[in-house]
Amino acid sequence: MKRTVFALLPVCLCLLPLGGCAKKQALVKDTPLSTVVKVEQPATAPQPITVPGKLLNAVAAIVNDEIITLYEVNHEAQPLIREGEKKGSMNDEERKRIRRAALDGLVEKKLVEQKIKELNIKIGDDEINQAIDDVKRQNNLDQEGLVKALASQGLSYDQYKSQLREQLERLRLVSMEVRSRIQVGESEVRAYYNENLATYSEDETFRARHIFFKTNEKAPAEEIKRTMNTALMVLAEAKSGKDFAELARTYSEDPAAKKDGGDLGSFKKGDMQPELEQAILGMKQGEVSELVYTPLGFHLIKLEARTPGTPKPLESVKSEIEETIYRKKSEERFKKWATEMRAKASIELKELPGYL
Repeated sequence: MKRTVFALLPVCLCLLPLGGCAKKQALVKDTPLSTVVKVEQPATAPQPITVPGKLLNAVAAIVNDEIITLYEVNHEAQPLIREGEKKGSMNDEERKRIRRAALDGLVEKKLVEQKIKELNIKIGDDEINQAIDDVKRQNNLDQEGLVKALASQGLSYDQYKSQLREQLERLRLVSMEVRSRIQVGESEVRAYYNENLATYSEDETFRARHIFFKTNEKAPAEEIKRTMNTALMVLAEAKSGKDFAELARTYSEDPAAKKDGGDLGSFKKGDMQPELEQAILGMKQGEVSELVYTPLGFHLIKLEARTPGTPKPLESVKSEIEETIYRKKSEERFKKWATEMRAKASIELKELPGYL
C-alpha cells in the first residue's frame, strides 16, 4: 500500500503532552507533519475583536506574562471540531470542551517554550540539515522531491526547517530534564521478559490436511446443494474416524490431494486464507473442522499438529525490552515533570463565555 506524504514527512515531538515517542528517529519517521502556524505574540495583550454576535480574538490565557490568544485556541481546535461535525451535529458545549483541551495543550506548549529559552537551548544548522537528510534517505527523496512533498501539504522548505528546529529544541529539553535521569536495570529487563513471554516467543506453528469441494456463489443452486451434500457426507465419515488422508485422496478436488492426501504442510498464523485460518485457530490437535466456505468452495480440515511457539533468547530481545521500559518510564517522568512545571508557573485562564 502506498503511504501518503503525511506519513512520510513527520516532525513529531517525543514525549510532549499531545503525543509521544521515544527515539530521535521518530522525529522523521512515524507521525504526520504538523501544519500548525505559530502566531507571534503582540507586545501588549490584544483587545477583544468582535463582529455582531461573534468574538474573533481575545486573550485566552496568560502564562508567566506571555499570552495565548483565542485565535490560537481556535486554530488548534478547529480540525477536531470539523472532524466531529462530519460525524454528526455538535452542540456548543462539545465545542467548548474541545477548545478547553486545545487551550490546555497550548499552555503546556508555552511552558515548554519558556523553559527552552531559560536553559538557552539552541539547535545548530548542522543538526537541522542532518535531520532533513535523514528524512530524504528514509523516504527515498532528493531535495526536489522533498520540496514538492512539502508543497503538497502547504509548507515551504523554510517553514519545514523552522518546525524541525522547534521540535529538536523540545527533544533536547526532554533529554535534559527527563530522559537523562532514567535508568533501566538488568533485573527490570528480565522481569519484563518473564512477564511477557508470549510477546517474545516464536510464532505458533500448525500442520493440517484438507479436503476441497469446488464451487462458488455464482454456480447454480442445485450444483451448490449437491456439492454441500457430498461434503457433509465426507464430513460424517471423517468424524467417525475414517482415515482423513484417504478420504482426501478419494474426494478432494485439489489435484495434489491424490498424491499428498490433502497435506497443507506446516504454516504459521497469517500464512493461510483468512477463512481457513479462523477455523484452524479454534481447533485442537487431531480435531476435524465443520464445513468451511471460501470463495473457491467448501473445505474440511484436520489439524494434524499444533506446536506452541518457543520463547526467543533474552539476549535477542533485550534491546527491544529496554526501549519499551525506557519509553514507559520517560512518559511517566515527563508527565510528572510537566505537572511540577505547571504548578510553579503563573497561569491565568480567562473567562470567555460561549467560547471557553
